[in-house]
Amino acid sequence: MMPDLGSYAQYVLSSYAVSLVLIVVLVAMSMHRARKVKAELEAIEARVKRQSGERATRNG
Repeated sequence: MMPDLGSYAQYVLSSYAVSLVLIVVLVAMSMHRARKVKAELEAIEARVKRQSGERATRNG
C-alpha cells in the first residue's frame, strides 16, 4: 500500500527510481572492479612464484 504523496508523487517516485538505479550501478561497478583486481593479484602471485622457482633452481 502506497502513501498518498499528493502533488509531490512524481518527484518522490522519480527520486526513488534514480537512487535505485545508482545503487545498482555502484554495485555492478564494485563487482567488476573486484574481479579485475582479483585477476591482477593472481597474475602477480603467479609471476612471483615463477620468479622464486627460477631462483631456487639457479641456487639449488
